[in-house]
Amino acid sequence: MTMQKNIINEVFPETLKILAELIKFQTVSGTSNIALIEYCEKKLEALGAESFKTFDDKKLRVNLFSTISGKRKLNGGGIILSGHTDVVPASVKEWSSDPFVANERDNKVFGRGSCDMKGFIACTLALAPYFASENLKKPIHLSYTYDEETACQGAPVMLKELKKRKINCSICIVGEPTNMKAIHAHKGCYEYSTHFFGLAGHGSAPDKGVNAVEYATRFINKLMELRNELKKRKPKNSVFTPPYTTLQIGRIKGGVARNVIADQCTVDWELRPVVYEDGVFVNRTMDKYVKDILLPDMRKIFPQSNIRKEIIGEIVGFDKEEKSEAVNLICNLTGDNSRDVVSFGTEAGLFQELGISTVVCGPGSIEQAHKIDEYVSFDELKLCLKMLIDLREQIKN
Repeated sequence: MTMQKNIINEVFPETLKILAELIKFQTVSGTSNIALIEYCEKKLEALGAESFKTFDDKKLRVNLFSTISGKRKLNGGGIILSGHTDVVPASVKEWSSDPFVANERDNKVFGRGSCDMKGFIACTLALAPYFASENLKKPIHLSYTYDEETACQGAPVMLKELKKRKINCSICIVGEPTNMKAIHAHKGCYEYSTHFFGLAGHGSAPDKGVNAVEYATRFINKLMELRNELKKRKPKNSVFTPPYTTLQIGRIKGGVARNVIADQCTVDWELRPVVYEDGVFVNRTMDKYVKDILLPDMRKIFPQSNIRKEIIGEIVGFDKEEKSEAVNLICNLTGDNSRDVVSFGTEAGLFQELGISTVVCGPGSIEQAHKIDEYVSFDELKLCLKMLIDLREQIKN
């Protein structure tokens, strides 16, 4: 215990320093995160870590996968510490301080991404030298991905490369904010944008145009019908809150003026399935509704009308396993044997799909994520450091 406290006291100022640096990088989803990744890569390569990067199609966003083997070369296996580098947008006008400048007050670090999830990344980077200085029995892998907040776009690219390189890892710890509690299941997350293309015209003659906004409204009404159906389909003994698959409309945008028939409209919507079959049910129903009802009605007036569904991402759920090596490890490290589920999505299901035993556990509360004046507390960061120090003790010779 004394050794833990000594290391925590030694490394905590460095953790705060690194977190402040990470918050400065304005890695809002969809924008470049290259500068942040280069910052992380430089730190890790100075310790002798072996790294590779994978990019999006435009080479603007990048994943980093680094392996720390300690003082000797290790082949195969190992534990992944996984975090996403992107954050949701933040408005300077709404925050009490600049969201992209770390602000320490009341034993908390305020800043966009401090909780979700740069706090975890800062802990892993601060303790990386301590892993590198040991004779490890198994390697530690650090996985930093792009665009998790927009349907986990980065992780699949990185995992594909892992499979290609035949890097077989035994455990993955996804450091999303869970108050350092072990999370062993969550719902899936399917995100879509449905685009409507009609015919513009003067608002005084609505019958001569095809109003994309009005057809989008009919589409939304159908989704709302299905939302009620999903509540009736809830599985027995569901472990989630709410216990059924949720469906919601995130945004609708279209039209140019109140006196112009809107020729374009987009509906952004999402599903969070508790079971895979619910996703199939919604998509088949909506695709049939579009094909058999909405499109024919639009094309009676304007044959070039169209409706196009864009799949932003279909992220598999994270399924509960009766015997999970990763969950057992976290419970052992934290001394907390409670296991919970959450309704928000993470990259955990993607790692699990690759055959890696996975758990979600990290510093901070999801109640602070995506909020104005987001923060992570000093105590949560210290608990994360303690867990990682204990992990090091378990895997060193």
